[in-house]
Amino acid sequence: MELDDVTRTRVSDPGRIVTAWAARRRRPLVGDDGRMLLVAADHPARGSLGVRGDARAMGNRRDLLDRLLTALSRPGVDGVLATPDVLDDLVLLGALDDKVAVGSMNRGGLQGAAFELDDRFTAYSADEIAARGLDGGKMLTRICLADPGTASTLESSAHAVTDLAAHGLMAMVEPFLSVVEDGRVRNLLDPDSTIASVAIASGLGASSAHTWLKLPVVEDLARVMDATTLPTLLLGGDPQGDPHDTYAAWSDALSLPSVSGLVVGRALLYPPDGDVGAAVDIASGLVHGGAS
Repeated sequence: MELDDVTRTRVSDPGRIVTAWAARRRRPLVGDDGRMLLVAADHPARGSLGVRGDARAMGNRRDLLDRLLTALSRPGVDGVLATPDVLDDLVLLGALDDKVAVGSMNRGGLQGAAFELDDRFTAYSADEIAARGLDGGKMLTRICLADPGTASTLESSAHAVTDLAAHGLMAMVEPFLSVVEDGRVRNLLDPDSTIASVAIASGLGASSAHTWLKLPVVEDLARVMDATTLPTLLLGGDPQGDPHDTYAAWSDALSLPSVSGLVVGRALLYPPDGDVGAAVDIASGLVHGGAS
């Protein structure tokens, strides 16, 4: 199927989405090297469309899908993290065979909203992830000690971890200690705050057997990684500055034996030179070896 056929199929044969999921060829969660590179595309559902100076960079869905198709076609890319709308498009396009598909679960904390820290589960449920044959679910878990709504976020994340574990599926928890300053949410990215978020996130749910962490690359990362025995994927972060500095930071972080890979979105899908394939190849080389 081509991009131009997606909307026509959604109109004339929406059931094809269900049959496409059922027919998808699956693969093990991790390969022989135990490492993973996932491309993230769940930002739009939270109203976060900006990349560098372009506030609407991710607003063109066809362009986003084209970039995702390029990324997923490259060797070393293990899969994608996205919301149902994006993953349904990709499965119709046949792009998810032999790829890991992780569903983003809570997108209710819209960027810049007065209720941004109310990270409600508005996308996938654990049952739907299992029914569609996805490989896991991801939850953003921001912890603001001054916001009573954090208790609800923690409870909902705990239920999601428990439910995913019952299905034998990855629960990817992305924790941050956060504060509100001048009406805006800011995640605390110092080592001690990250360690505290790791400790809290690691204890969510009735079983940690399938819990993975998604953590930012922060200073003194080795000390942060000493805070957990859970498998950890590092967050690629927002693309800023010289990409070579970003790649160097990833390379240093990936040298830690407790790190299992990367989850990167905008930095790979919207590189400064526009060459998605080249950016993805560098990242896959860093994760799986062979980078120059």
